[in-house]
Amino acid sequence: MDMALEVIMLPVTDIDRAKAFYQDKVGFHVDLDSEVMPGSRVVQLTPPGSGCSIALAQGVPSPTGTSQPGTYHGLQLVVADAKAAYEELTARGLEISEPVQYAPQDGGTFMHFTDPDGNGWAVQEYRERAAKPLHRLMAELAAQQ
Repeated sequence: MDMALEVIMLPVTDIDRAKAFYQDKVGFHVDLDSEVMPGSRVVQLTPPGSGCSIALAQGVPSPTGTSQPGTYHGLQLVVADAKAAYEELTARGLEISEPVQYAPQDGGTFMHFTDPDGNGWAVQEYRERAAKPLHRLMAELAAQQ
């Protein structure tokens, strides 16, 4: 059985403020902004080139519990060039730490930011993604099965 992680529900206090932040400052694409049932709104945003989205929800019941805004940490975006990503993100007005190389191998450079509610993100440089985008690798793996 295949399973794909495609959507992460991200808890926020103000859905419009969060939508503007992720769209304007981080550069995510707005896939959906809709009332999905009476009194329930979902905004789904996807990072460019990603197969996984975040969803901001208001009035959507969760049978397993409701996360609190600002409690998500460790969400991670991957870029092929940390310096270029840093320049683009800061030009958009995002407050993000400068890239720090924690280890010399590919994948060892990170920068960090938080959203208006305090949910924490890392941006990892993985230079191999320039030549081998994840969606292409996944298609190749699927073809081999």
